[in-house]
Amino acid sequence: MEESLTYNTTRSQMAIPEYGRNVQRMIEHCKTITEKEERQTCANAIIKIMGQLNPHLRDTEAYTHKLWAHLFIIADFELDVESPYPMPTKEIMVSKPDLLEYPQNKIKYGHYGKLADDWIKAAMKLEDGEEKQFLVNRLANLLKGSYLIWNKNAVDNSTIIKQLDQMSDGKLKADEDSFLETKELLKKFTKYANQNSASDITKKKKSNNNNNNKNKNNNRNKNKNYKKKSY
Repeated sequence: MEESLTYNTTRSQMAIPEYGRNVQRMIEHCKTITEKEERQTCANAIIKIMGQLNPHLRDTEAYTHKLWAHLFIIADFELDVESPYPMPTKEIMVSKPDLLEYPQNKIKYGHYGKLADDWIKAAMKLEDGEEKQFLVNRLANLLKGSYLIWNKNAVDNSTIIKQLDQMSDGKLKADEDSFLETKELLKKFTKYANQNSASDITKKKKSNNNNNNKNKNNNRNKNKNYKKKSY
């Protein structure tokens, strides 16, 4: 009797290839069993085999729930057995996820960022007074600093006042004499950036030192255990 070769291109498509062709054949055979008890016993045995083939799933939550869901998916939702978990439906598997809603907020000047735009909106809600004007002047210096960082060119205070007026729909106006000098403003921004980078470096050094100390302690313990065993 001649044996004919079979190719994967002529075989049925596997729903979950990670379990292999043999598991799919077992499930197909389980679907043909007429007696309910025997079919249930066969399904329970297949679940155990699937768990052995994928031991990494044991570390995930709802381990057995996932195995039963995979069983029904491979069976094309045509396996009539009792599951300890609700059976997934084919419609849920085929349905497409809902589209994500992306923010549609338009910023007039993108180099200032969304945060500056939010601060301006918050300042617009304040009542007129010294506190509000103080905040507006600080916002103007913040915009000037952001402008210098991104454009790297000198900027007139009148430009910042005009752009702040446009971003606030004419409700916020900074004082001309409230602006810091360009050199002083850049020093403050540079100092703030250096402080953040220095703190990050310090944190990294501390974590590296902690890791080195742990490694040294582990090596010492290993040497002690080795000496005890040698005696």
